[in-house]
Amino acid sequence: MEARCLSKPVTLGMTRALIDFLQLYRTIPKKDQALIENAFEHKSFKEGEFLTKPNRIVKHLFFICHGVLRIRKTNEEGAVSIHFFLKENQFCTILDSFNNEVIAEESIETASAAGVLGISKIRLLELYRAVPWLKSLIDEINQQRLLEKIKTRNAYLGLDSTARYRLFLNTQADIALRVSLTDIASYLGITPQSLSRIRKDLMGR
Repeated sequence: MEARCLSKPVTLGMTRALIDFLQLYRTIPKKDQALIENAFEHKSFKEGEFLTKPNRIVKHLFFICHGVLRIRKTNEEGAVSIHFFLKENQFCTILDSFNNEVIAEESIETASAAGVLGISKIRLLELYRAVPWLKSLIDEINQQRLLEKIKTRNAYLGLDSTARYRLFLNTQADIALRVSLTDIASYLGITPQSLSRIRKDLMGR
């Protein structure tokens, strides 16, 4: 679905979420807070819309204010797989494409209605020049999040379908309540029919 996002002036609540998140890592002077707030644009998306499309260079970094996003890839046979879910208070982009300006095979889409703060790479580089410490902080956050995503995916290796679903419920329960069963099945690498049977078996116990 083609995204018809609504660009809006950044509201105090939206930017406050971003500033509060960054201040978990360091104190931010008021002057720098204002520069950061003014650099981001608020965008709202309906469920199932693209923030970035596949086979293109990713040119934006997003901060999720509300909703769930999914990183999705389609193989040569047309089969879709969801690699990751991301939620509130997380940055989202395709790092290799964004940093190195290479084509991304993956897309970023909404798994639920979502509101994000977005910034283009050109605008972000301008912000880094104005707020020099910000680049190392965002790079650190993105690297930390990447390691967490790899750790999460590795935890599923070697598990059967039921065990993968149990692990998903235990570690990402909030996501499980907010995305479709089709998305969950794709993320876990099982068919929707198998997931339905697993859910019935677990509920019957």
